[in-house]
Amino acid sequence: MPTAEQGIRCVILSQTLTNTLTPIFIVRLDERTGNLFMLAGDTIEIEIYRNGLWRFL
Repeated sequence: MPTAEQGIRCVILSQTLTNTLTPIFIVRLDERTGNLFMLAGDTIEIEIYRNGLWRFL
């Protein structure tokens, strides 16, 4: 299960992406690391850590 911080950050990032009409294709929890992975648009890859911090890949 994702943490509360990851869930909040995922919603915020999803809102930002959809405001720019960028489609979100995949949101997946990496069971090995516990991080969320988002694939959006043609080249946007985002990793959300368990503490809610995130980065572009």
